[in-house]
Amino acid sequence: MARKICFLNYKGGVGKTSLIVNTAACLAKLGRRVLLCDFDTQSNASIWLMRLERWNKLNADGRGSVYSFFEPGGVRLEDLVVRNVVEDKMGRPVLPGLDLLPTTFNLVDLESEYTGDPRRPAYALFEEQLAELALDYDYVLFDCPPNLLRASQCGVFSASEIYVPSNPDALSLIGFTLLVEKLGKFHQLSAGFRRASMGPPAQVHGIVFNSIKTGVDIEVPKMRMQLRLNQFKSARRAAPQAKIFATQIRDAMIVRRAVTLGLPVNLIGQEGEAGLDASLQDNVVNDYRRFASELEQHAGVSAPLVPAHP
Repeated sequence: MARKICFLNYKGGVGKTSLIVNTAACLAKLGRRVLLCDFDTQSNASIWLMRLERWNKLNADGRGSVYSFFEPGGVRLEDLVVRNVVEDKMGRPVLPGLDLLPTTFNLVDLESEYTGDPRRPAYALFEEQLAELALDYDYVLFDCPPNLLRASQCGVFSASEIYVPSNPDALSLIGFTLLVEKLGKFHQLSAGFRRASMGPPAQVHGIVFNSIKTGVDIEVPKMRMQLRLNQFKSARRAAPQAKIFATQIRDAMIVRRAVTLGLPVNLIGQEGEAGLDASLQDNVVNDYRRFASELEQHAGVSAPLVPAHP
């Protein structure tokens, strides 16, 4: 059964998309079948992996992105998946096993114009078809915006685990705290739509410090985050095995270069790019590899749900 994992923090700008894209690539490189579902209206993951030329065609057409599933007479999810999404400049697949459920800017209409049946909310419709699609994968990863509106709800409702990308600052701690509060309320709201086979609602299973700049001391922010996580675990509002990951992802120019190239960082060396700091490239690539390995070893069930405070 696929592990369904949501990457989410109520604070934006934590490097969430770079974390999820490069983690997905590392898992695929290990031979895992990975589906990355892009639920962020900024479409950064889709633009990165499809490259701008392919994504522009998708955006201009208005069909073929995840929002097409929610439109009247919409297509099935499986027909929207871009198989082996990462290609070289000649259009040849270079990372078999990494598929993408892409999004475009029209996903914003899910929040503002969508008028579905209230007895069948968008997140329940999505999860129903995803359950079939997920049988083909080892991992389904959800890239969600920093909120719990309809797009994020699709990922959270379908997921069994939530991981929180964080920076070593006070705002990440606030974002994490707000996220847990909002999760409790959403789980209450959506409880009547859960099927028994889905298991318990997703809780936070881990926090990863991401995009850490050189010379920044993260020990005090890490200690504060650990204290807050312990409080949530004691209150059964985070998974019992939730932890701060030992792996810490460093900030590096190569990550921004990777976006321009339309490649995950673990493939850039294969392109023979010149002018890159090889030692820095190796460092950040190894960071993502270590995180993917640690993620594979860190799994389990959520704690029984404790209702959110009114």
